[in-house]
Amino acid sequence: MAAPRHVRLAPLGEVRAYGSPDVTPQRWTPGRPAELIGGQPLGALRGHQGPDQGYAYGLVPLFDDRVHLAEHEERHDVDAGCVAVALKRASLFGRAPVVWDLEAGYLAFGFLDEHPPAELVARRTPLFEGAAEAHHYKQVRELVACVPTEVLSLAPPALRQRYESDALSLTRDPLHRL
Repeated sequence: MAAPRHVRLAPLGEVRAYGSPDVTPQRWTPGRPAELIGGQPLGALRGHQGPDQGYAYGLVPLFDDRVHLAEHEERHDVDAGCVAVALKRASLFGRAPVVWDLEAGYLAFGFLDEHPPAELVARRTPLFEGAAEAHHYKQVRELVACVPTEVLSLAPPALRQRYESDALSLTRDPLHRL
C-alpha cells in the first residue's frame, strides 16, 4: 500500500499477507420463521402477491382529475378498491403495478366515465363503501373477485373498447361469497 513520503518505513519490514480466520462459520440454510418454501400460498382471502405493491398508491394522484364519483361515494374508498383490482392485474403478469393496472381498476367500475350506466353505479356503490378501512378486508377481496381474470388480462385499448361497447360486461354481480 502506498504511503506519503514523510512516513518512515523500514526497508526490510514485514509484508502483510492474507490469513484465514481460525474458525469457519456455519453454512447458511433457509430456516427463518417467515421463509416461504414452494411459492406464495393460494386460496380464498389470500389476496394477490406481487413485487412492490405499495407503488400503486403512488400512482393514484395521476387519476385525480379523471375519476368521477357518484353520490355517496368516497374517494379514499374508491382508491382502495381500485388499487386492490390493480394489484390483482399486476400479479397476473408477475410484476409491480403500473399506471395501466390502475386504469383497468377504475375503468372496470366506470369511475373514468363522466356518465356511467346507472346499473353499474348501483352495483358498485355498496361494493366500495368502507373499502379503505382495514376491517373490511373480506369486502375488498369480494370487490376484486367481481372483475374476472379474463377482463384484467386485456390490453388497455381492448379494455376501453369493451367498456364502451358493454360497460356491464367488465364486472359480475357480487352474489358469490368467499
